[in-house]
Amino acid sequence: MLETVLKNIRVLDFGRFIAAPWCGAILADMGADVIRVEKKSGGEDRFVQPVSTTGDGATFLQCNRNKRSVTLDTTTEAGREILRDLVKGADVVLVNMPDAALEANGLDYEALKAIKPDIVFANATGFGRGGPYSKRVAFDGIGQVMSGGVFRSGTPDQPMRSVVPYVDFGTAMALTIGIAMALYHRAATGRGQAVEASLLPVALMMTDGMIIDQAINQQNRGRVGNAGTAAAPCDLFKVTDGWILVQIAGQPMFKRWCRLVDALDWFEDPRFADDDRRAANGKVLNARMQAWCADMSLEEATARLEEARIPVGPLFSPQDVLDDPHIAQMGFLNQMEYPGLPRPAPVIETPFRLSETPGSLYRRAPLLGEHTEEVLAELGISGEQLARLREEQII
Repeated sequence: MLETVLKNIRVLDFGRFIAAPWCGAILADMGADVIRVEKKSGGEDRFVQPVSTTGDGATFLQCNRNKRSVTLDTTTEAGREILRDLVKGADVVLVNMPDAALEANGLDYEALKAIKPDIVFANATGFGRGGPYSKRVAFDGIGQVMSGGVFRSGTPDQPMRSVVPYVDFGTAMALTIGIAMALYHRAATGRGQAVEASLLPVALMMTDGMIIDQAINQQNRGRVGNAGTAAAPCDLFKVTDGWILVQIAGQPMFKRWCRLVDALDWFEDPRFADDDRRAANGKVLNARMQAWCADMSLEEATARLEEARIPVGPLFSPQDVLDDPHIAQMGFLNQMEYPGLPRPAPVIETPFRLSETPGSLYRRAPLLGEHTEEVLAELGISGEQLARLREEQII
């Protein structure tokens, strides 16, 4: 493995589903020793969208690469003793479970800090601690609908949430940044701290300027499908063999578009004087765009728009993503073997790159409990003790 920035950091990952596990995956990509700790029957998230003969799922393979797996019954005193020993050797404990569950398992910050005073405790929550919603459980879609974003998405008759769990992944990235800041602070001061990232504020962040726009302009903007609400033309447009998205913003780009579609007089038209007025008259501009490209192939329309320096992208299916030459050449997908798969899984690479200390995908996601004996042996537990722990169903 190449030189990595987190090579001496150990993370205990008690996360489930996406927000905490993806954070752990990014830390592991950057060289941290991330140990996924789960119950002996496996965490629920392991089996979502099953793709292997073992029942392990697509999301699990994506969010748990580069990790080791330990199974442990923390409801027993022997299991809790092992947990305490694991915490003593850890730098970060990563969780996303309710406070009651944290306390019941000895994973709340106060309990962890008593074992390892400089521990960094990283918690992905739904709503943040201290407010009236703090005890609610949440998934990605809850953050979406409560952010105001879904209210503005879809058609006038039907609001539409995104099928892509961008709030979960955004929360994971926010938590990763928080952990990095906490580790930097610990290196300078010797003190650990608690880090929290929550679905709702991340979802609010993802709405861009929408909340400020509503507070200041009070326009109560509605749903307009795929059309833009802050500029135009902007929409998905049909070509002879597919769809393209075109997105225009700002005067120079709009002028180039007017020239391209043979409507240069529109650049002086007061209806289209700025982005806001173009958005208000978006139906006119989008209709012109659709008429311009309706009889073109995807390749021709894309080439002409690119030549004019207009942002354009084809509508890809998941299979199109797998077949795309740019995605392949850039190495955005890493083909990883996994037991029980009919073919390698295209695991998505780390979404950022460092020139001097690059991360890497060097290990597939772990089988359930695959590294239990290895990790516990590192704690000094003998083979005889391991056998007894297995016999007593502790591991």
